[in-house]
Order: sequence, then structure tokens, then C-alpha cells
Amino acid sequence: MKQKTARGFTLVELLIVIALLGIIATIVIAAINPIEQANRASDSGMKADASQVVSALQRYYTGHNNYPWSVTDPTNYPSADTAFPFITAKDALVGLCSATGCTTGGTLIDANELQVAFLSRSFIKATTSAGSLFVGKGAGASSSVFACWVPKSNSARQTAHTNGKVVDLTAGLTAGLPTYTTACSTPTSAGWTVTGSNMPTCAECVPE
Repeated sequence: MKQKTARGFTLVELLIVIALLGIIATIVIAAINPIEQANRASDSGMKADASQVVSALQRYYTGHNNYPWSVTDPTNYPSADTAFPFITAKDALVGLCSATGCTTGGTLIDANELQVAFLSRSFIKATTSAGSLFVGKGAGASSSVFACWVPKSNSARQTAHTNGKVVDLTAGLTAGLPTYTTACSTPTSAGWTVTGSNMPTCAECVPE
């Protein structure tokens, strides 16, 4: 009887297999795009936080017939009918924080409209406008409060543009509504980039 000899892989075959696995891994990583996925998660969290802030402000208005900025600064904001231009949510006028630095809660937290844990949100810790949340309201008691931010993911930016929901925060509010713009037509448009404490040219808001 002839004895069968076992034959292993040659070095060339192993190198080919390793190269193929590397190509497959590269394709999978490109398809998954972990950075984009992380940015999407960040955008979802920011949208949820923005919605909570808007809801808290509306509940506060229902209970007090006023907004925190009118209570804190009645001279410049004498009533709920007074327009409130877009400003960072960390400003004490909004009611999340009691003072600069946001180490203690403001009017909304004191009124139990938001929990103290809300002070640990990413937009509170943000050091630039790019990761901040902005709050504004048009003139008239029936005008909605808007909370806006700059989305990080390309998909969110593209969707906002496609749906005509990109807001120019530098233009303020007109007739109680944000100023919508078509300036940021691509995810890499300059308007999505915010430097320092500058107000974003392009942002996404709730309510939409």
C-alpha cells in the first residue's frame, strides 16, 4: 500500500489568504465607517437632548406663563411675547445653568423640569460652538421655542439639506420661525464648520 503524505500550505498560499482577508476587512470597515456611526449616535443624542430642553421650556411656560429668560432678565425680556434670539443653551438666561461654568442648575432644574444630571450632557461640556446647543424663540406667545445644533454625521447633514431643514442661526428668527437656508448643500460645505464661539451658519433644529 502506498503511504499518503500530508501536504500543507505553501508560504505563497498563506500570503494570498492573508492578503484576501486584509482586503475583505478593509471593505467591511469602509462599509461600516465607525467614525460616521459614532457621529450618528452623537447626533441622535443631541437631538434627544434638544427635544428635552424644548419640552422643559414649554412645560415651564405652561406652569409660570413665562420663560426663564423673562424671569432672569425682565428688563430685556419683559414677557413671553418678547423675541429671544438664538443663544447658547449654557447661558443662564435659558435656565439650564445658574451661571457661567454651568456647575449648578438654573431655573429649569430648580423648577424640576429637568434633572441635575442634565448638566453632564455633552453640549454642556462643549468648549466650542461646534458641539453646543442653541436656543431661540420668535416674538409672540404662540411662537415655538427652537433648540438647534450642528450635526456631526454626513448623513444627518445631507438629510437636513434634502428635506429643506437647514437653519442659518446667524440670520435669527423671522415671523417666529428660524431662517432656512440652502447654503450647505453638501456635508463638507463651509457653513457646517464652526470656529470658536461663533454662531453656526448651518444647523439642524427641533421642532423641525
